[in-house]
This record gives sequence, structure tokens and C-alpha cells, in this order.
Amino acid sequence: MSAKQKILIVDDDTNIAELISLYLTKECFDTLTVYDGQEALKQFSIYKPNLVLLDLMLPGIDGYEVCREIRKQSSTPIIMLSAKGEVFDKVLGLELGADDYIIKPFDSKELVARVRAVLRRYNAAADKGPDSKQEGTECVVYPDLVINLSNYSVQYYGKNVDMPPKELELLYFMASHPNQVFTREQLLDHIWGYDYYGDTRTVDVHIKRLREKIKDHPEWSLATVWGIGYKFEVKGSRK
Repeated sequence: MSAKQKILIVDDDTNIAELISLYLTKECFDTLTVYDGQEALKQFSIYKPNLVLLDLMLPGIDGYEVCREIRKQSSTPIIMLSAKGEVFDKVLGLELGADDYIIKPFDSKELVARVRAVLRRYNAAADKGPDSKQEGTECVVYPDLVINLSNYSVQYYGKNVDMPPKELELLYFMASHPNQVFTREQLLDHIWGYDYYGDTRTVDVHIKRLREKIKDHPEWSLATVWGIGYKFEVKGSRK
């Protein structure tokens, strides 16, 4: 029998935190609840959760800072919880490395569905780690860039580039279809799938993060097609 997946719940509202814990416990998850950012960082290292549900507005260290600190040491999935609906909050959370966000109040079924969806995507990526045995290799090669989906690695000018699974999958998908233009909706569908609850700004955030790590090359680039979407533009011949 496999061990239960562990969820760290971080929310200073004890009623909401206990309700979330109840929802997830009924779905056979193991949960730990903390009520401030400092304790969240401490228990993250001790409890070693499979996923973090992280409220934004916390006493002391807020959710943004907790997310930033976790991302310095781990790619563990993070779903942000917020009573705010402003675009700024969502985009900032994604830019800091959150995998999804939920706006309060939320339905218990939606919460569980999002937790399962994020864990499913993360575990699928982890299953394709360096030690996995696969027929063939899913890899695209350009000058000074190698994207390997088989072991989830990216080499840029001969150096490994760390990036979360969704960033790598987005880069691989676009690089596998050079010069083909994709709308944001198409990219959401291909990379995040039907069970993702986000919006098209998610794509913009991930493209921005990719551009920070992978700069334009004389022979290729991540190009914006204004009014439509994005493409992996190849200016020279592929190698």
C-alpha cells in the first residue's frame, strides 16, 4: 500500500485551515496545518510535503515570501490561496513559482480537483527523471540548446538550466514545432490540459520566465506574434 501524499496547509484563518484539512483528509491525504509564514518554512523542511496550500495574507512573512523561499530549495508544487481576485496577485504568484491559485471562497470539490491535478502533473514529470527507462529519447537540439523531455533537462551553452516541469514542457513543445504560431489557448490546452483552471496569463508568465533563463540566439528565439500568441522562431537551419 502506497504512503499517503502529504499536504502542508498554511493559513492564519483557523476555521478555513481546519476545513481544508477535513476536505483533504476525507480524500485520503495526510495533512499538517500551520498558521504563519515562519512556521511554514520550518515545517516544510521537517514535514517534507508533496504539495503546499499557501495563503497569501499571513502574519509576519507573507505567502509571496514563503513561496520565494521554498522555490530557492525545492520544486514541490505550491497552490496559492487568496481572497483577492486581482490579476496582479495571480501573476505575481505565478512569477514566484506557484503552480496554481485558488480564489476564496472555493468549493471543496474544486479544491480537491486542483490538488489532484497539480500533483498528477508534478508526479508525471518526476516519473520521467534521469533514471527512468524509456524507448527512444524525446529531445530537440538547436545550436547551443538541448531540450530533453525524457529526463527533463535543458542545456544552454553547455550548462544545465534548472526549470520547473511546465516551463520545460512549454519550451520543448514550441521548439518541437519550429516557426509554428500557437495561441495562448492552444498552449494552455497542450501543456496544462483540460483539468487546468488557470487563464491565458499563465502562458505569458511562463514565457517571461523562459526568456529570463534562455536568451534569444542568433539562430532561434522565443518570439511574440502580436495579437495571436507565440512561436519558437528558427532563423537558420536546425542541427
